[in-house]
Amino acid sequence: MATCRVREDRVFLNIPYDRQFKSLYIAYVVGLTELGLQPTATLAIPGGEARLDRIFELIQTCRYSVHDLSRVQLSRTPPATPRFNMPFELGMAVAWAKLHPERHTYIVSESVNRRAQKSLSDMAGADFNIHGGTPRGVMRELCNAFVRQRQRPTVPQMMRRYEMVSSLVPRMMQQNGSETVFEARAFEDLIGLAAYTRAFA
Repeated sequence: MATCRVREDRVFLNIPYDRQFKSLYIAYVVGLTELGLQPTATLAIPGGEARLDRIFELIQTCRYSVHDLSRVQLSRTPPATPRFNMPFELGMAVAWAKLHPERHTYIVSESVNRRAQKSLSDMAGADFNIHGGTPRGVMRELCNAFVRQRQRPTVPQMMRRYEMVSSLVPRMMQQNGSETVFEARAFEDLIGLAAYTRAFA
């Protein structure tokens, strides 16, 4: 596999795509943008046999990755199953970071303290960023994880931007015709919206 060019400001965002996670999803996009980083995700990757290779290549182009493991509950719709995509993609990022520590750093988030150590015991000893399931918690933990960024907004500043972006999301979705925010076009437009609102800082 050819070596991918790493973008130092790019962050692979590994999160659940469901309605209950919408507020945290928006918080991650806004928070990373406020820190001068460029979020990317699997939303724009088409399905098919090459999807796994495309995901791994996407991780390789990112200097960082953020993996949210807070969705460990069984799904409400039958058959009741847990989500395995997030820990699976975390495993890919961990392997890449172990092989190339100078090219990639991974960050693991959770909403409940000590739960990840139980659900993923192989990560024992790792630091987890506990956001408590709130947008403010996401902002706080992003600031902690990226403390060396040149752009250092305060959490209240980030929350004001989050509220502004959240209020504009319904209009954004109406304009682009998206049914949910978890679509490729909506993701790109959300990043653009987060960047645009920074002009009102």
